[in-house]
Amino acid sequence: MFIISLAAASYLAYKRFLKPNRISHQPPTQEQLGQLLANKNKSRYFLGTNTNEIREDNSSIPFIDLFKSSIPFADTNPWLSSANVEYDENGWPVNLNGGVAGTKFLNRLPAGTTPDGLYTVLYKGKGKLKYGNDAKLINSQPGRDLIEVKAGADKILNASLIISQTNKTDPIRNIRILLPGGICQGNLYQRVDSKSACSGAPFLSFASHHEKFIFNPDYLNFMKDFRLIRFMNMSGMTRNPIQHWHERNTLAKATWGGKEGYRGAPVETMVKLANTLKADAWFSMPYQASDQYVQQFANYVNQYLDPALKVYIEYSNEAWNNIFIHRKYTINQGLKLKLDSDPQTAGIKFYAQRSVEIFKIWQSSFDNRKRLIKTLSGWSANSDLSSQLLSYNETHKHVDAFAVAPYFYADLKTLREAKTVDDIFEAIQSKWSRYGLTATIKQINEQVKLTKEFGVELLAYEGGQHLVDWETRRVEDHPNPLLFEANRDSRMGQLYSQYLEAWHKAGGKTFVHFSAPRIYSWYGSWGAKEYITQPRSEAPKYDALLRYIE
Repeated sequence: MFIISLAAASYLAYKRFLKPNRISHQPPTQEQLGQLLANKNKSRYFLGTNTNEIREDNSSIPFIDLFKSSIPFADTNPWLSSANVEYDENGWPVNLNGGVAGTKFLNRLPAGTTPDGLYTVLYKGKGKLKYGNDAKLINSQPGRDLIEVKAGADKILNASLIISQTNKTDPIRNIRILLPGGICQGNLYQRVDSKSACSGAPFLSFASHHEKFIFNPDYLNFMKDFRLIRFMNMSGMTRNPIQHWHERNTLAKATWGGKEGYRGAPVETMVKLANTLKADAWFSMPYQASDQYVQQFANYVNQYLDPALKVYIEYSNEAWNNIFIHRKYTINQGLKLKLDSDPQTAGIKFYAQRSVEIFKIWQSSFDNRKRLIKTLSGWSANSDLSSQLLSYNETHKHVDAFAVAPYFYADLKTLREAKTVDDIFEAIQSKWSRYGLTATIKQINEQVKLTKEFGVELLAYEGGQHLVDWETRRVEDHPNPLLFEANRDSRMGQLYSQYLEAWHKAGGKTFVHFSAPRIYSWYGSWGAKEYITQPRSEAPKYDALLRYIE
């Protein structure tokens, strides 16, 4: 998403032309987890979630090893790394040439996102590490540092690391910054500080078992309630020019963070997450991915994803949206192939054609084709586009599901004129608004009707509120404080419940919310929570999502 949000697509495109058994936010026991997963798969209220980009300011904190989300050393020049540092193919500095190599591994995160305490830093090689911001060195031994991470008076977590010395023949590499504590054996969903919390069960510290347990227990505890995980952001697919399989990010990379178009988790990590959560997986293929890339990706998923899980396949993301280079690419390819003389139509036709080609490649790789949900996506506010995509060369015959992003919001002029949070809610709920909840529900019903005519199911690849002013650049700029307040208001939870019930009543199938916990900023308030450990009682959107499942 960031700096430009994928979730903002509909707005920017417009600018361009039972008595419930409550799901606890407390970690489940192993028996409870088994029952939860069974109930999740039986429920008619299918809810998924989008992942976030791998970044140092991702408040979901997906990994035990914080370094995997850090900024690549080379990307912090000139403010933290020297210009003449030499790096190996995985991004580790092999020669400082008299300079330093630095990174941030926590950035702009609310206090409590990760626990205050002692973090273990492991590394190979010889040299010297320094720490900054809210991280300070407590103890140092060869290959192992103990650091304290604690939010300061500003209650915002920032933490940095600098390689100030390294041995050219044995340079510092394979740095891991591990959360404090560990888990009690058999419960991946709750982090504990020490063995005293395990009631006789073996205590498995992250410092000793980080290679076995990849994911932050708090992250797993959030993600466990969702039936489907859309990996579009975690994969780093957005604006990613990757074409060939050998260009992909691997497990050996120093970090999976970085700039848009280069960051992203390896397929191994995403499959591992889906298997751990027993959740279906949604993968989006990069816009320039070769047939060989698609085939290799599909082969891996076929071989290693739990055979009980389904796979949703999508080509690119919002190929109709002019804010993305994907759109320009599809237009150019459509014109090159002479699919149409009109550029816009040529692009639409290419997107449909390439989607079918990718579906067929995945089918050729899968032992059980019934596991594949071949997904085409369109613009929620444009049912004509949906019809064009599904009808071109009878594309609908190759498609299982059509997906849209039915966000609700208010027009920019109204948001800027708002003086109170009440004004924001009045705008969202106005029956006269082209973008409010009433209009969005109407769009949902139109899309359900159309997709039924084509014999495909309607999904939501993204959805939720869409309150954002993209022309601001600071959190304090109006109307941002009001937009944040609205997202924290109990009324937003009420609107979410109304919205999701309308989706279900209309006949929409799985709804994939945008997104996993993330901080609120000038580029939007997309997270179900603002940070991974935020209590349910303080997160009205998250509470509404769980109530929908319940």
